[in-house]
Amino acid sequence: MRILGIDPGLRTTGFGVLDAEGPQLRYVASGVIETASAALGDLPARLKLIFDGVREVSRRYQPDVAVVEIVFVNVNPQATLLLGQARGACLTALVSSELAVAEYTALQMKQAVAGHGKAAKAQVQAMVQRLLSLPAAPRPDAADALGLAITHAHAGRAVALLQAAGAGRTTASMYRRR
Repeated sequence: MRILGIDPGLRTTGFGVLDAEGPQLRYVASGVIETASAALGDLPARLKLIFDGVREVSRRYQPDVAVVEIVFVNVNPQATLLLGQARGACLTALVSSELAVAEYTALQMKQAVAGHGKAAKAQVQAMVQRLLSLPAAPRPDAADALGLAITHAHAGRAVALLQAAGAGRTTASMYRRR
């Protein structure tokens, strides 16, 4: 199964692609989609860059499923609203690419990758590097995206089984293709 992880951000959106065969994970690609070419106040242009970038990554790597980080409200409500719009552009790009989309929180990803939910960015980067046998640590946004893909590779099957068994809402959610 090829998994595309997306860490949404209005300035920098991270992506990571890996192949999972049972417990074996193989790194395919990672990087970032940056919106610096659009004016800082031009939100529609930034959202279009994110949408187009996610669509291009999806087209290029042909994933079977995508994973996006769930965003929580932070101290600044305006920043949360802007991040939510970036996340919406990512979700729309993935769904329009006919992909099923799973979601996990940053806490769930950090627990799965680093062993505890309060892991620092550097810890996530180091663990992603180690788990995927990379020669260097990926950029923070790309590391988070790869961490989401790793989380889904290990937890996604269990979540799907629980939902199929009628266990109600689980801690992760999944948008299904129609």
